[in-house]
Amino acid sequence: QVTLVESGGGLVQAGGSLRLSCAASGRTFSSYGMGWFRQAPGKEREFVSAITWSGSSIYYAVSVKGRFTISRDNAKNTVYLQMNSLKPEDTAVYYCARRRPNGRYEHSSPDEYDYWGQGTQVTVSS
Repeated sequence: QVTLVESGGGLVQAGGSLRLSCAASGRTFSSYGMGWFRQAPGKEREFVSAITWSGSSIYYAVSVKGRFTISRDNAKNTVYLQMNSLKPEDTAVYYCARRRPNGRYEHSSPDEYDYWGQGTQVTVSS
């Protein structure tokens, strides 16, 4: 069983920054790719960013590229999402997820991920 716990969300003014963390249980964290998604009220869950197990490949949604940075520390079983230049449209619940070991979908598809955290709220005021 894998448990993912997000933290670091909160209320911030437009232009501000937040750093989200996702702590994973289990000894095989370093073997899996990880992703961040977000869901705003009334909208579908959308892809934000993903990172491979080694960190050698990183992906971003167009809407966050250049503002958000994903990283991971396998020694700490943690993946991070540094969010800069936040905009009101970034307001959402942010989720981290573990990528399936033998997935068949694109890194941006929620179906590619098998374990999810409970989410952390990010609110950006204008």
